[in-house]
Amino acid sequence: MNAPVLNLEAESTLVTTRLTVPGMKCAGCIGKIERELAKTPGIVAARANLSAKRVAISHDPALDEGALTAALLALGFESQPVADNPLGSDDAERKRLTRALGVAGFGMMNIMLLSVSVWSGADGATRGLFHWLSAAIAIPVVAYAGRPFFASAWMALKHRRTNMDVPISIGVILATCMSLYETITGGAHAFFDSAVMLLFFLLAGRALDAAMRDRTRAGIGALLGRMGKSASVIAPDGITRRVAAKDLLPGMLVLVAAGEALAADGEVVEGRSALDNAMLTGESAPEPVVPGSVVNAGAINMGAPLKVRLTHVAEDTALAEIARAMDEAGQSRSSYVRIADRASRLYAPVVHALALAAFVGWMIAGAGWHTSLTIAIAVLIITCPCAMGLAVPAAQVVASGALMRRGLLVKDGSALERLAECDLAVLDKTGTLTLGTPRADIAKLVAQERSIALALAQTSRHPLSRGLAAALLREGVTPAAVEDISETGGLGLSGRWQGLTVALEKPEGASEAGGLLATTLRIGETRQVIAFADPLRPDAAAAIAALAAEGLPARILSGDRAAPVAACAAALGLPAQAGADPRAKLAALEALKAAGHRPLMVGDGLNDGPALAAAHASIAPGTASDASQQAADAVFIGEALMPVALAVRVAKACMRIVRQNFGFSIAYNALAVPLALTGQVTPLVAAIAMSVSSLVVIANSLRLAGAAR
Repeated sequence: MNAPVLNLEAESTLVTTRLTVPGMKCAGCIGKIERELAKTPGIVAARANLSAKRVAISHDPALDEGALTAALLALGFESQPVADNPLGSDDAERKRLTRALGVAGFGMMNIMLLSVSVWSGADGATRGLFHWLSAAIAIPVVAYAGRPFFASAWMALKHRRTNMDVPISIGVILATCMSLYETITGGAHAFFDSAVMLLFFLLAGRALDAAMRDRTRAGIGALLGRMGKSASVIAPDGITRRVAAKDLLPGMLVLVAAGEALAADGEVVEGRSALDNAMLTGESAPEPVVPGSVVNAGAINMGAPLKVRLTHVAEDTALAEIARAMDEAGQSRSSYVRIADRASRLYAPVVHALALAAFVGWMIAGAGWHTSLTIAIAVLIITCPCAMGLAVPAAQVVASGALMRRGLLVKDGSALERLAECDLAVLDKTGTLTLGTPRADIAKLVAQERSIALALAQTSRHPLSRGLAAALLREGVTPAAVEDISETGGLGLSGRWQGLTVALEKPEGASEAGGLLATTLRIGETRQVIAFADPLRPDAAAAIAALAAEGLPARILSGDRAAPVAACAAALGLPAQAGADPRAKLAALEALKAAGHRPLMVGDGLNDGPALAAAHASIAPGTASDASQQAADAVFIGEALMPVALAVRVAKACMRIVRQNFGFSIAYNALAVPLALTGQVTPLVAAIAMSVSSLVVIANSLRLAGAAR
């Protein structure tokens, strides 16, 4: 778990230790950990990742894990070493939050039903019965569903610090206890519903955060999943044996069969083939390899067997480096402070200070502890952050639903906020601006040539062969009776038809025709060049114009070859950079951010993963690799590119609604708090006012339902 730290100052004596910190809940926790750990002797810096709930600590080798966990514990955060599978989802936490949310929801609905009768005027024994029934439901619900908050608050208080869970716990416990007292003494008012409702909305936010962290880890896991799980190692005596990827060592000679994914980086020492290397280049066409070619883990051998001498294994491979880049880039995004978090940090101390002031003030005025405490609780209830807590998620849910109906899935509600802030669009070419599937121009082929070409093409997994076969099948072509078909990696297909040699092979002297991919159909001595194109999405130009209208000028950042990138850029009138590998794409995004831009990245390949993670916001097409879809904030379905521009427009509308919701919440509190402080609002009226404020926020958010039209 300790690895040398690589930095520009060459502090080679430092090491980095990564620890899991389950107690990180918000941006305040991140700031406290990073700020206070850096003050510890021997610790140079700390980087907290809220999504993964991990902390990377750069420190002197003299400090062991025990000292680091003790330093975190002194801050009130328990920690443990990163597990052997750090990318696995935290199922235990997610299930715990989901169960607590379900219990809180059940309790809230049933208590609200019982409260309706009390609000309608029930009194005497009937009111007392409903209060006791509410208590019977609320007390176990609060005890169970409140555990995530109570445990966190106790941990903070035990280490003489505070966090957001401390005032939440105080409010819930105080409201429950006072309601129980009112029930026992036959009081007129009990407000179990407010306590349970508060828990429900807060747990909903925690559960969504847990789901988001799972998606983040799943994206990196999907990327590493492209690596081969094992390899056939050739011993000095020529015997091969399967060795797990984690047990491979540099210098080993491995045999890579056709269709097999490489389990480590290396150099070809024998054989010629073609590799599907899209995760690093983004190019749809396989890359020919010969002895001396450098190959990377995750590449798929599309042709003949290869013998490869391993150079980098396990965490040292290029694919693992991309995964680390995605994780590190995601850390910068995880420190982004959401609007609701910023408001909540101010809300909690102010409201509880007001409640305490109300209690003390009325006690001094001689009102007695019961009246003073009732007024203080009314202040807590009427300022319950339900409306404020709904201000963001209600708008996000409605906006996300509207976009989903138009073919775009938003995976993280906070992405809408970042989308609304973007000022520049960076798009990959292959599979993003284009459809990503080579399409053959078969207009010049006569009927017999088409039949022979289909017979050959349908036997291969090569993208050009698949594209050619698809085009021919769409025309209703039937395959000819071609015999003895064989495929030579990097060279093509050949067979026999009516005594003649027929083949699909590279054009003589070049692999491209006018910047486009091509293959040659040979029948005996007759040759016919078949050109391929990766066509632009049908509405690419319109989508680029729509993005510009929203204030996002576009540019192309592609790992593809210069010629097709230049052709695409000319067709759309965009600036472009070709031949960009994953690190180059990441560097380009970081440079834009350093220049003050907030880039939106749209890409589909595994090579786009780090850039998608580093961008201010990111979108991937539904045909993208699993890792890219997981790394992106949103995914659009179908051949149209317009959902990308639509997402930006809806995101801006969503943030306008969010600001309106916050404005209403602030205005509501500005009016309601003075009334509660002066004793003019009973807890019952406070509960009704709180519920109405939530309904107003929801109704305002529903206006977004038609925003995606």
